[in-house]
Amino acid sequence: MRPLAVSDFTLVSALGHGRGATLAALREGRSGLRRRDFETAALGTWIGVVEGIEAVAWDAGLAAYDCRNNRLAELGLRADGFTASVERVRARFGAARVGVFLGTSTSGILQTELAYRRRDAASGALPADLHYAQTHNTYSLARYVRERFALQGPAAVVSTACSSSAKVFGQAARMIELGLVDAALVGGVDSLCLTTLYGFSALELVSSDICRPFDAARKGLSIGEAAAFALVERDAPVAQGWLLGCGESSDGHHMSSPHPQGLGAAMAMRQALAQAGCEPAAIDYINLHGTGTPGNDAAEAQAVNVVFGAATPCSSTKGHTGHTLGAAGGVEAAIALLALQHGIAPAGLNVQQLDPALQVDYLLQPRHAPLRRVASNSFGFGGSNCCLVFGADA
Repeated sequence: MRPLAVSDFTLVSALGHGRGATLAALREGRSGLRRRDFETAALGTWIGVVEGIEAVAWDAGLAAYDCRNNRLAELGLRADGFTASVERVRARFGAARVGVFLGTSTSGILQTELAYRRRDAASGALPADLHYAQTHNTYSLARYVRERFALQGPAAVVSTACSSSAKVFGQAARMIELGLVDAALVGGVDSLCLTTLYGFSALELVSSDICRPFDAARKGLSIGEAAAFALVERDAPVAQGWLLGCGESSDGHHMSSPHPQGLGAAMAMRQALAQAGCEPAAIDYINLHGTGTPGNDAAEAQAVNVVFGAATPCSSTKGHTGHTLGAAGGVEAAIALLALQHGIAPAGLNVQQLDPALQVDYLLQPRHAPLRRVASNSFGFGGSNCCLVFGADA
């Protein structure tokens, strides 16, 4: 794979708005998770809520798109001056040569959940002000971003659960390599909703305590919401980092459980390394998928050990942000880029006792040292696996 410049990136999560807030939390080992309820979901769990979504000043010309998911997207687009970067890229290449490839799992389903409370008492009809195509529909996210910036290039939304907004980097790289676009806006957005909170609770995957990835007594995940965006360009004048490789696999082992030996995960990691032209020893840090569920962490640890051995520093940052599902790949790609820029391998939070069965170099304190190559893992339901390799240089 030809190295692809990441000319700008940003993120918004429970840690705050933008790269600065995120970096400060990583340095301080601070979590954005809180024990709180959301809407009618009084589950007594820890969740990662993004503050300020309801207060977003909304463009009246885009009123049909108004929902929590698109408001969260808008917060992300405004952070770190990212809108100006998108406008620069559009001016440089032309609106038709900029693609939009984004990931989500539930999109704006909350808007429909709220609309169901206002059904017509006699007919059961949903209210006329529910704009399904602009809010609930999976593609609504890319549709909103595309219209927001008047972009005309190819656009698509990937919805492969928790690997969604990692896979879009590979999609963008292929579109640029084929000559169909010169740049792409990639990333992902997932907002809290009742379907997610009740659904993961019904699957018995949510911990009643704060999530503890790689802890011996881990009990499950903590759900969060987030938006993350990046611009990838052909021949960018300035690069914040470089996408060197993207490995993808679909092992289809089970609808909601990973392959117990992490075979699909290992395939994705090996493919990413091969695309990047890297030996495993060249990777200085791995941002693990690390959800805090017993099965996921055990399978990922086996896969990492097989591919990298037990000496590569690694951690999960879901103890900081919560599991942001369809946005997780984009969020953790942004964290990987921050790690490269600032020479920090973040700590995995909330660990009381490391699981001795997981044979990896899991960081309990931030490690400060120059980094040249980092990998970021994202694994979704149904065995949809993705690994990204980023570099400080090409």
